[in-house]
Amino acid sequence: MDTRPTGRIEAGNRLVLERTLPGPVDQAWEAVVDPARLARWYGTWSGDPATGHVEVLMTAEGQAEPETVRIHRCEPPRHLAVTLGEGAGAWRIDVDLVGTGQATTLRLSHHEPEPHALESVGPGWEYYLDRLVAAETGGDPDAVDFERDYHPAMAGHYRVLGGQLRTGR
Repeated sequence: MDTRPTGRIEAGNRLVLERTLPGPVDQAWEAVVDPARLARWYGTWSGDPATGHVEVLMTAEGQAEPETVRIHRCEPPRHLAVTLGEGAGAWRIDVDLVGTGQATTLRLSHHEPEPHALESVGPGWEYYLDRLVAAETGGDPDAVDFERDYHPAMAGHYRVLGGQLRTGR
């Protein structure tokens, strides 16, 4: 697996990363929203999405407490807009999927990340998206090694991007 940093800043205030997944857009959508498929690479969720929020427990990090995820927009199978966490440290995330025949491009946009935190946030998103690719291509998501391949290896790239951010905070 190629572990070079891929994140970039768009619109002055968004960290954007993309991955290509095999299969049609419906299959990629299920990898993002279906609890069993999401658990393979990110974490488990519980609750009723119709209420506008669910609780997510990140499994790759051994997180002890679930985190509230507020659902802003859910337009299957193309767009999901959520806020991870609550309060000042919450993250606004959009996931967009574009299918092109037998492959789908997943675009993750992290709105207004804190510039000083980007050197760890960026490698974290790279790590999770590569775990998704591994899960969807028959690989082992647990073989994706954060400490060896992502942080601190990608920190410099994201430190530079942090300097490019314009935030409204």
